[in-house]
Amino acid sequence: MSTPVPARHDALQPSRSEAARPGLLPRLTAEAFGSFFLVLAGLGVPLFSLPQSSPLPAALAAGLAVTAAMLAFGHISGGHFNPAITAGHLLAGQIRAGAAAAYAGAQLAGGMVATLALYGILRTLPGIADTRTAFDTVTAGFGEHSIIQAPLAAVLLLEMIGAAIIVAVFLGTAGRDNSGRSAAPVAVGLSFAVLLQLGLSVGNLPFNPARAVASAVFSSGWAVEQVWVFVAAPLVGAAVAGLAFRSFGSAHTSGPAGQSPLAAGGVDNTAGGLEADRLETDGFEAVDARQAGSGNEAGKAAGTDATTGKDTSSEASEAQKFFDGKQG
Repeated sequence: MSTPVPARHDALQPSRSEAARPGLLPRLTAEAFGSFFLVLAGLGVPLFSLPQSSPLPAALAAGLAVTAAMLAFGHISGGHFNPAITAGHLLAGQIRAGAAAAYAGAQLAGGMVATLALYGILRTLPGIADTRTAFDTVTAGFGEHSIIQAPLAAVLLLEMIGAAIIVAVFLGTAGRDNSGRSAAPVAVGLSFAVLLQLGLSVGNLPFNPARAVASAVFSSGWAVEQVWVFVAAPLVGAAVAGLAFRSFGSAHTSGPAGQSPLAAGGVDNTAGGLEADRLETDGFEAVDARQAGSGNEAGKAAGTDATTGKDTSSEASEAQKFFDGKQG
């Protein structure tokens, strides 16, 4: 007679890291607040300071804001604060499409609220007659609206390259390893500051579609007409970096026999908590179902039920006798 095998309830329980993983709403809140901070600093510093007397350059202020926001909220949402970075994670296979769209919406909302706050402050200043004209000085543009009259092709190329670099630095530093996760905010912030300094000298290039849209809405009409460049170009650059990371990083994120950690039933915690979104709801339940099913099948093969520990070998023999005509 087979010995009953006790059910493994631990296989059906989420791990501590899964149970503690923030839900989508807290992550969206973190993304919105982080984007608010980034846009407030990135636009506010150049708006309210004179370049020749400012103790802190606008590019460095924005880079420090990125670092601070990632340190404060990166453990909640992954610390994207930029639709280009989210697009890079999507194409790198580290976030689901639905969550990526929600992230982009939260980032845009945070940027719009920050710009609205700056617009309201500018309206109260008696020395500024036209608030939209003031925003024109910090809004991205090309051609006649560029400081050095940079043509469309130059701005497109620089936006794509800059966004690709930022996404590559983010994905490269915010890896599985703990030291990489701690270095990611500093690396991304410094990279962003350097690229912003370059972008400011060309035409206030933001390398962030959320910031570009937010500032264009409160600027003159030409900014809205040109904003498509500062949305499309960084997304293309992010796509290049995300696909490249996916191709050469697959060996590091794969499980046994080439499976991804998610396909193998693991949780994707890459990039410093970058996203476990693919197991956000249905994936975790599917893992539980597979574990329960496999355990039950194994129990049946051994003559026991894995969920109840009941011996089923005698029931199987009686059923077999009935169908063989040996038992009425």
